[in-house]
Amino acid sequence: MTPTLRTERLLLEPYGPQDEEDFVALFQDTRVSQWMGDGTASETADRALSGRIFTKVYAQDLFDVCSVRRNGLLIGHAEIKPTDIAGGHEIIYALAPAAWGSGPGTEPAEAVVAYGFGTLGLTKVYATVAAPNEASPTLLARIGFGHVRDNTENDGNTTRLLARRPAASDKSALARQERVHRCL
Repeated sequence: MTPTLRTERLLLEPYGPQDEEDFVALFQDTRVSQWMGDGTASETADRALSGRIFTKVYAQDLFDVCSVRRNGLLIGHAEIKPTDIAGGHEIIYALAPAAWGSGPGTEPAEAVVAYGFGTLGLTKVYATVAAPNEASPTLLARIGFGHVRDNTENDGNTTRLLARRPAASDKSALARQERVHRCL
């Protein structure tokens, strides 16, 4: 079951049906979607993706996917899920451009990583980043990720694989999150 996690400024919680419009708006913004999966999809495809979160991901407890909120507003998306790329778990996160540059960028990534190390018991967490995306590797390096290798995709583009192992600070972050989760 997808958890509810708190950071200093953000709430990561399961999506609700009322989030479809904000979800679609986030994924339709090309500044965000250019770095997500295969890039910008049609609005119909993003609505279908929103629906699959409920009918497949949550219903079958496949992996953890959260809305990211600040002051009650949906400003982003975060996931941790199995990946075939490295044979482990990968984090995925995105923030709406309105939240860029205002400081909360590392918070969803850190929260999901701490959850992966603590609750899921992972010993390594991965992230994949399109080579032209310069912001994400910088952010991920600040929270302890390092470059593993570059992968050439079928379309000829390069994706960077980064990884992080748990640190002592991850245990204290998880303990804070678990205390918050029990209180909710």
